[in-house]
Amino acid sequence: MLSFHNVEQYKENQTVFDLVLMSIVSTYVGQPLHIHVEGVRGTGKTTIMRTAKHILPKITRIKGCVYNCDPSAPHCPEHKGMTPEEIKELGVEETTMPFLEISHSSKTGTVVGSIDLEKLTDSMYPEARLLPGIVPQAHRGIIFIDEINRLADTSPEITDVLLDVMGNKPGHLQIEEAGLPVVDLPVSLSVWAASNPDEAPGALEWVRRQLSDRFDMVCSIGRPSSVEVLSRILKKNSFYYKSRHKSKVKIDDANYGILTKKITKWGRAYKTAELTDYLRNYISQLYVNYKFESLRAAEAIEQAVLLYSIIKGHDRVLTSDINQIIPMILKHRIGENALNELIRKMEGKDSNSAEGI
Repeated sequence: MLSFHNVEQYKENQTVFDLVLMSIVSTYVGQPLHIHVEGVRGTGKTTIMRTAKHILPKITRIKGCVYNCDPSAPHCPEHKGMTPEEIKELGVEETTMPFLEISHSSKTGTVVGSIDLEKLTDSMYPEARLLPGIVPQAHRGIIFIDEINRLADTSPEITDVLLDVMGNKPGHLQIEEAGLPVVDLPVSLSVWAASNPDEAPGALEWVRRQLSDRFDMVCSIGRPSSVEVLSRILKKNSFYYKSRHKSKVKIDDANYGILTKKITKWGRAYKTAELTDYLRNYISQLYVNYKFESLRAAEAIEQAVLLYSIIKGHDRVLTSDINQIIPMILKHRIGENALNELIRKMEGKDSNSAEGI
């Protein structure tokens, strides 16, 4: 089985690995970071995002809670309002951060929740209970959607659900079923998505504007341009190699431990990280000068530049950090000309300090 560590990293896909790690760290500490990767067929975008499930850290939840209730802040219909003593009696457990997928064939009930038919048809003790869907079960974790550029056309009702889930941090979900009281849930999760910009309706910025704006960061993945890199990829993917190196394509427990420890360490660093007033004023100046349509763009810059500087091991935010993340945050939010002008201005600044902006 291919793992995150076995996927070949090269210049044209490095940004995807960065975004994945940034989103995992941010999700781990309770602040979603929604990311979207665009690329033509066969560039490996879906593979990278799916194999990231192998490096997700552990979270602590109330024992057996399918909503992944945080023992310190229970939110689900079963545990909301419980005292610490009651929770202690139930017990807690560690589980891997959830990673679930929404397909284009998914029904709204599957995504949101529906009546638990097994409980309802129990011959001894029939009971009308809620069966949580993919979204509430992904609380404190990640949802992945492939070919999201087609979702607004194929499943507009699921798109509406995503708008609520991604609208704020945490998001919001309302579950309504006849015969049951309305359940209103906060949901804190990151949405990861992939799409082919050359397939209808096109790049993310061309689809429903509200959905496009919900993604904090967007990046493109390209084909490998190096003969050596492609040769290594072909070798690793060959039947001959896989059949003789089965142990190498399995999840490496040692690598898993090292990277998950890094993620938790980065998470602790992010909790205490703070932008200087200078940088926050600079972001605000960008918002005003370039007339960003959405305040989410400015918020995403603040969140992402801290995360990026942390995973790159910098002890402070550098101008080069901002240069790296700005295009991924603004690509789907401002016009191409305005973005190119901004990038040209930023590339002329000192790459070793933020004071040169």
